[in-house]
Amino acid sequence: MPVPENINLAAKYNVALPRYTSYPTMPYWDIAAFNSNEWQHTVKRSFKESNDSEGISIYIHLPFCESLCTYCGCNTRITKNHRVEEPYIKALLLEWSMYKNIFGKKPLIREIHLGGGTPTFFSAENLKTLISGILLHTVLHPDAAFSFEAHPANTTVDHLQILYDLGFRRLSLGIQDFDPGVQFIINRQQSFAQVQVVTGQARRIGYTSVNYDLIYGLPLQTLQGLAATIQQVAELMPDRIAFYSYAHVPWIKPGQRRFTENDLPNAGAKKKLQETGRALLNGYGYSEIGMDHFALPGDELFTALKNGTLYRNFMGYTNQHTQLLIGLGVSAISDSGYAFAQNAKNVEEYLQLIKQAELPVFKGHLLTADDLVIRKHIQNIMCKGETTWNHHLEPCVSLLAGINRLQPLADDGLIELNSWGLKVTPLGKVFLRNISVALDTRLWADKPAAQLFSMAI
Repeated sequence: MPVPENINLAAKYNVALPRYTSYPTMPYWDIAAFNSNEWQHTVKRSFKESNDSEGISIYIHLPFCESLCTYCGCNTRITKNHRVEEPYIKALLLEWSMYKNIFGKKPLIREIHLGGGTPTFFSAENLKTLISGILLHTVLHPDAAFSFEAHPANTTVDHLQILYDLGFRRLSLGIQDFDPGVQFIINRQQSFAQVQVVTGQARRIGYTSVNYDLIYGLPLQTLQGLAATIQQVAELMPDRIAFYSYAHVPWIKPGQRRFTENDLPNAGAKKKLQETGRALLNGYGYSEIGMDHFALPGDELFTALKNGTLYRNFMGYTNQHTQLLIGLGVSAISDSGYAFAQNAKNVEEYLQLIKQAELPVFKGHLLTADDLVIRKHIQNIMCKGETTWNHHLEPCVSLLAGINRLQPLADDGLIELNSWGLKVTPLGKVFLRNISVALDTRLWADKPAAQLFSMAI
């Protein structure tokens, strides 16, 4: 269907929306119905169903950073005191022991990801202690995939070598922007030379996938500066790139008050930054993967998109999916396939709960039958760009209501819609969040009075 010539799609669809790393999204979790015993029951059930075949995934949150990056929306603890490392690692291993007791047999480890914070805040030896402890009394899946996030300014050869020796093959470096003015105002300083050195070291050691994180819409960012950054990135040719929209939420992250809205590109300028970045990345041979991600043809994320195994979870896009994802550490989120659970968000509270031999989960959500149906379709939209439904085999009142909300998106040319499903058009690729929200029955039943999510563009 042709798009009306007078419509400004970017302006129409640039609204605050979830990023759909889960469904339901966290503000719509039914916290009152959740409790730790029910969570443990779903973990045990999921482990029994899936461990022997696909194995489990582990996300480990390492929250410490030596300085605050003012754009950051992650759960962090700023400190230069490295004595926090060992007690935190001890707590992580105790939490993992609690989960292993719930499992009742050796877990088959499919995926480990270290996120933060700054995982490379920790010394290489302490990371070795952590990962060796996690892998103790476990079995490695033949297709196990280990990855970690790193700051180019503090990642050493020892970090790279020790983690490689423990099975890590993917490295993600936070770049954001190479423009010195942007780096100064967001307090995130690393040079192109540092990134080049770390990337070269990783490849010489044997890492098979290197990712760079870039952000558009940052304060003081310009088209010329972004283009120069991407040109420098292309000189190093990382295997994949995450090209994120900056989320300005100073009421949630006070560190973002270092700059004001006047320092940010307006909506039109931000859209131009997005379009320019996408065009440049495509020109350098990167293919768009779902939302915000790009990969070279040889990367596993590209392969997963082509063969239909791409998946999206709390860590973003992955080429592997396990039913059970265990999140360890402060604020980490777990997914049993039947429920979500989040750990305590304060470091001291987390450590105290572990000291009391309690699982540190403080809130969660038990998925309903309707949740499971909607979750599947949103996953398909975000990962495959299409989904199909069958109302006889999959009766779901929530889905019927969502389908009715899809018609305006079809009228605008973002999707092809018929009685058995939808397909995202090339025009609709940058509006995946807008398409998904049409099916989000919980959000439509209780629209937020205040802004809870970042803008779509």
